[in-house]
Amino acid sequence: MPQSTLTILEDLVTAAKKAGADAADAVAVDARSRGISWREGKLEDVEGSEGEDIGLRILIGKKQAMVSTSDRRQENLNALVERTMAMAKAVPEDEYCGLAPEDKLHKGPFAELELYDDTDVSADTLREMAAEAEDAARSVSGVTNSDGAGASAASWAISLVTSHGFSGHYRGSSFSTSVSAVAGTGTGMERDYEFTSARHFSDLMTPADVGYAAGNKAVKRLNPRKIDSGTTTVVFDPREAKSLLGHLTGAISGTSVARGTSFLKDMLGEQVFGENISIIDDPLKVRGLSSKLFDGEGVRVGQTALIDSGNLTTWTLNSAAARQLGMEVTGHASRGTSSAPGISTSNLYMMPGTCSPDELIADIKDGVYVTELIGMGVNGVTGDYSRGAAGFRIENGEITNSVSEITIASNLKDMFRSLVPASDLEFKYGTNAPTIRIDNMMVAGA
Repeated sequence: MPQSTLTILEDLVTAAKKAGADAADAVAVDARSRGISWREGKLEDVEGSEGEDIGLRILIGKKQAMVSTSDRRQENLNALVERTMAMAKAVPEDEYCGLAPEDKLHKGPFAELELYDDTDVSADTLREMAAEAEDAARSVSGVTNSDGAGASAASWAISLVTSHGFSGHYRGSSFSTSVSAVAGTGTGMERDYEFTSARHFSDLMTPADVGYAAGNKAVKRLNPRKIDSGTTTVVFDPREAKSLLGHLTGAISGTSVARGTSFLKDMLGEQVFGENISIIDDPLKVRGLSSKLFDGEGVRVGQTALIDSGNLTTWTLNSAAARQLGMEVTGHASRGTSSAPGISTSNLYMMPGTCSPDELIADIKDGVYVTELIGMGVNGVTGDYSRGAAGFRIENGEITNSVSEITIASNLKDMFRSLVPASDLEFKYGTNAPTIRIDNMMVAGA
């Protein structure tokens, strides 16, 4: 129950202060999940997990320590305070540690974001969903096998209490269905996948639609051809376009900036994208897959334009990074039970452009439409970008045959400045982008 969990955390923080802590906070993460794996018409695995983790952070001067436990018996909680106090006294000083500024805390009321759906999805229902998704995928002409299907249901609750006045709790749920289809035979096999994920069970795609989408994607990838190396236009499918936003968030994280390991470290307030580009972080999106009522330090959160008309407006900062950079917190602290607050975004998306995907590629005589990225060849310090890719060739404004075993390369600074988004933004993931076009990328093929 939320109130009992908050009472436990409040008692922990009070006990820490009585034991000599200058400040303290305590966080609890209660999670439940159930999942089904289905493969080739048979049940492959049933998984279930339950966790009730509590983490205590104690600060003594410029020293801090974190200890977590899953045992909520009173004697263990007493020992948790003792262990954390002992560790806090023994660790080196960290001049930037501390709780978030009190005037930045969310004192309520909290928004109603519809993050929790109490629908009880049984293991039998999950099995039926996974089976239906795989059957639909295998029914597509050209599909020869399946790499398996899955369905899951999970719920969780987050509670946070600090010694300087914050107390908050919220809960959420998630449901998903996925399937991976195989088309072709022998060395000519190709794979692709589809999945759906939502806060509310009723918002999921039907399992059959998931299966049909996966099967059709796999079949379209059959008989890939080689392409010549050179400079060309690359168009990113939305599924892969969102990865570009991930590279941005890594570069504007206050931790990376403070360490000097970001290729954008000197670009705050500068033009980083084209003037028509805005990128929004919205933690208060109703039913958003990454929504939250407060950040990992209890700070009030709100919609932020990280990129506004092409300009980089802010770093993402927790309290430690804010102190190090001499700035204010931005509500981007993330939190687990066993470590100090980190930094993360929430529902991140690039605003759509004005032209459709078809219009975006209409004037491309020879290009590549990327539907899969492989590897992690991105240098966060320099912005150099080089990744394996697969997808389709674009010829005279039309998507034609599939291509594979290619490498695309450029520098993220150049890519950000020149990218053009289409109008097809959908909120399918925690991070979302429309189809994106980038000219003058290097492509290494045959």
